[in-house]
Amino acid sequence: MPVYEYRCSECGEQFELFLRSVAQKAAPACPKCGSAEVEKAISLFGVGGASRSSKASAATCAPAST
Repeated sequence: MPVYEYRCSECGEQFELFLRSVAQKAAPACPKCGSAEVEKAISLFGVGGASRSSKASAATCAPAST
């Protein structure tokens, strides 16, 4: 199940939401203030994980020097 991070435009609350399907289109409401003015936030876990794995694959795919 994908986990999405959101940030409320009204109160600044950051929260995560587990979705059963990526096809679910309904925007969540902020759990703190109830506002529907939320936007997807960038997940630091996802960014950090992608960065580390790309460095690891680049290191293993480099041709051996002679």
